[in-house]
Amino acid sequence: MKEYTDKDVLRLAKRVNNTKRTFLLVNPLQAKHIPVRPSVSLEMMKTLGQKLAAKYPDTRLIVGFAETATAIGAAVASCFPGDCLYMHTTREALPQVKDWILFQEEHSHATEQKLAAEGFLKGLNQTGTVLFIEDEISTGRTLRNMICQLRELVPEGSHVQMVAASIINRMSEANENLLRESGIVCECLVRVPEEDYSAQLEHCAVECAASLEREDENASAVEALSAQAGYPDPRLTVSMSDYSESLRRITESAAGQISGRIPAGARLLVLGTEECMYPALVLGEAMEEHCGGHVFCHSTTRSPIGIKNDQDYPIRNGHRMNSLYQDGRNTHLYNFAAYDAAVVVSDAGDNADRGLAELAHALTAHGTSKIFFLKL
Repeated sequence: MKEYTDKDVLRLAKRVNNTKRTFLLVNPLQAKHIPVRPSVSLEMMKTLGQKLAAKYPDTRLIVGFAETATAIGAAVASCFPGDCLYMHTTREALPQVKDWILFQEEHSHATEQKLAAEGFLKGLNQTGTVLFIEDEISTGRTLRNMICQLRELVPEGSHVQMVAASIINRMSEANENLLRESGIVCECLVRVPEEDYSAQLEHCAVECAASLEREDENASAVEALSAQAGYPDPRLTVSMSDYSESLRRITESAAGQISGRIPAGARLLVLGTEECMYPALVLGEAMEEHCGGHVFCHSTTRSPIGIKNDQDYPIRNGHRMNSLYQDGRNTHLYNFAAYDAAVVVSDAGDNADRGLAELAHALTAHGTSKIFFLKL
């Protein structure tokens, strides 16, 4: 099993418009803020999954945290038997969900996280252990808030072991003890010492991502790919075997369409949107052979992060644009580069036109020649 260190998974960036926490830990292998080969990203995530599967084989419910850990959670769940259930928290409005478990994420720019109660209760009745998956755990407050509310709402789940797992863990001994006292076990891929990252960035001057004006509304043409029906929404809880099979069919179809329209060896970007990260990684990995390894993945994000064109800073460029999920809501994409083609993979609804047009325009402005859209 591959070993990872903080040098592999940790870069430091400065948040903007967030007084609660002025820094952001950026993982260059996570396929969120920095483009990375999808196979490399999935290898890291599945290394955590294999570690957890060996230690907690009775797990049948895995919960990923939106938005940055949605792909990690799914990749971890893929390492467990096929009857394992996967779900992730969300900040999206889902009319079909009647009951939500709500909790707060204190340091985030968007503090309200939601968990679909029906799906969680279904999984809770089938498992001896629940794994909560994060990209990084700093204080454990979000987890303690959530577990406290879960135990109040679902006292019959008190017998279930709760495990918090992450790629990075930088909790102090005192905070880890608080989690332990709450009945939560911690696991991680890389443990890093607690440091004052805010102080390290105090004199780091950054700029905010700006929107990119479009002179011609039709300047960036997007070619829609035919999608296979039946994509299950992991916000509602999915059987990992069903989810993987659905993604296999979608990926096989989309990869065939893309491969026929770009030359072998092309430089390809496969881009996820906000909480929809894992499908982009799966498609990206499938395209690596056709493109000779010249495939990169990352994702749009709701996080406003400071930009600095410096080789020692992880967020070199970026733009603010309209979200595909909600008109008038900002989303961002960082570290643009030139590609022969890009595929935007999204589970956004039917009102994504403005957001997609702005995203396509930004990709084109940075040298991407052809843009596809795969709507799940």
